[in-house]
Amino acid sequence: MGGLRVLDRVVRALSDATGRPPLLVANDPEAAGWVPGLEVAADVLPGQGSLGGILTAVERAAPVLCVAWDMPFVPAALLAELALMLEAADAAIPESDSRRGLEPLCAAYGPACGPAIRAALARGDQRAIGFHPDVRVARLSRERVLQYGDPGVLFFNINTPDDLVRAESLCRFPG
Repeated sequence: MGGLRVLDRVVRALSDATGRPPLLVANDPEAAGWVPGLEVAADVLPGQGSLGGILTAVERAAPVLCVAWDMPFVPAALLAELALMLEAADAAIPESDSRRGLEPLCAAYGPACGPAIRAALARGDQRAIGFHPDVRVARLSRERVLQYGDPGVLFFNINTPDDLVRAESLCRFPG
């Protein structure tokens, strides 16, 4: 997209927000070659979906910023604001126009999330928000998110070839 791989865009945003390279949570045996120099971690509890990936990141590196690696338009400044919100919360999540009204795959998570996620998974709840009742969650308001751009673009993820075509268009004509 725009001359960069989607993953490279996510790595850049996370690196810019934190000042260090991110941890790549991926189960593919080839993942170590995707971005040379990145530490790669496989899920600590395989088969648990996105929540298993969040758990891995939290247990390996909390506090962490988590961004799904198919979200190419998340800006570093939004991520940095989420990270700052962890001073008063266990999780910081931006509000959006999604069906949930939140973007748990673009969020900041502190150490208290680890045990809460494990408890949710133990009861069979793999929802990315299933552990929220057990931790202090701060929401970055939709109004605040709008300061960084349209939530429909910021949190757009690429799941299909048509999504990639749309992302290319958004890359050329953001907004």
